[in-house]
Amino acid sequence: MTNLLVKLFVKDYKNTENSDVRAAYGVFAGIVGIVCNLLLFAAKGIIGLLSGSIAVLADAFNNMTDAVSSIISLIGAKLANRPPDDEHPFGHERYEYIAAFIVAFLVLQVGFSCAQSAFGKILHPETLSFSTVSLVILLMSVGVKVWLSLFNRKLGERINSSVMKATAADAMGDVLTTSATIVSLLIFNFFHLNIDGWIGFAVALIVIWAGIGIARDTIRPLLGESADPKLVKEIKTLVESYDGILGSHDLIVHNYGPTRSMATIHAEVSNHADIEESHELIDRIEREVTKKTGVFLVIHMDPIEVADQRVVQYREKIDEIVRNLDEQASTHDFRMVNGENHINLIFDVVVPHAYSDEQRNQLMFDIMEKVRAFDSRCQCVITMENSFT
Repeated sequence: MTNLLVKLFVKDYKNTENSDVRAAYGVFAGIVGIVCNLLLFAAKGIIGLLSGSIAVLADAFNNMTDAVSSIISLIGAKLANRPPDDEHPFGHERYEYIAAFIVAFLVLQVGFSCAQSAFGKILHPETLSFSTVSLVILLMSVGVKVWLSLFNRKLGERINSSVMKATAADAMGDVLTTSATIVSLLIFNFFHLNIDGWIGFAVALIVIWAGIGIARDTIRPLLGESADPKLVKEIKTLVESYDGILGSHDLIVHNYGPTRSMATIHAEVSNHADIEESHELIDRIEREVTKKTGVFLVIHMDPIEVADQRVVQYREKIDEIVRNLDEQASTHDFRMVNGENHINLIFDVVVPHAYSDEQRNQLMFDIMEKVRAFDSRCQCVITMENSFT
């Protein structure tokens, strides 16, 4: 059904990398969410008022919040589709993350409000009423929310939308809360136990937890998170696949939205290669990798010694020493200043972010000791750094 609706209402739906198509997906999902949630709010609100159930009313207002969330998602999709300008040369796609964060705030607000009402019901229980009509409508609500969750998850994965994924998670949380409400009414009907307040409180906690999860998932890209390992591997593999490129390091990926990223990387070339040829190669790699990955790539060219076997030998020895000390560490930018009685080895060592200052200093000391044991004339000049991927 989802595929049929997408084909009917989203023009050029297969071109998900296009910003206009992404916006159309967002608007379509927002409208579907608004309609479904308003219908659920009206049905549950009537049932909650007639039955006097705080759990049902909590669930109803949660659906109202979901409708507002869909409106915010729709607006976010439209704002995210605004083209780049002088002040925002990488576009406005981060509006999508901001919209998702607002959704998280609304979900949390409803959760805390419901928790307060439920606590009052626990202290002062009220009489409930049960009807088959109420049960049927709530069961239908579960079915609608299951479909909405699957619908938003499928579209969210298709266009890599954090808002839609958050909405899908929120809808699945609603499935759990409505199911809990049904359990509350059934227990009252068959066992005459009024646990409505407790169930309502449990519903509120689930809503709050969903809001925290949505907030956590949307804050990450806003703060700046490490790149997808698959994307990192793809970029490095592509860059290093060209003849004339001897290696790469210092890859940094900046995310400006689901489809807007830029990256910088250091590519190693022979220091004996013609500089104009190397520059032409670098330009070609930038264009072709950008076209294949959709990531705007800028490459810094690092010349390395490949003809002087003594330099190669020392570089390979340094790599071996560092790997033996810590398999997670690596080296790059090796240079050698050779003298008869004194040799300077200059290089960078990349270590995990979890390293403390003490661990960094200890590793540096160990490297120097191992190098001096290999050749007592060597003095290491080491720059310790962390990887951005």
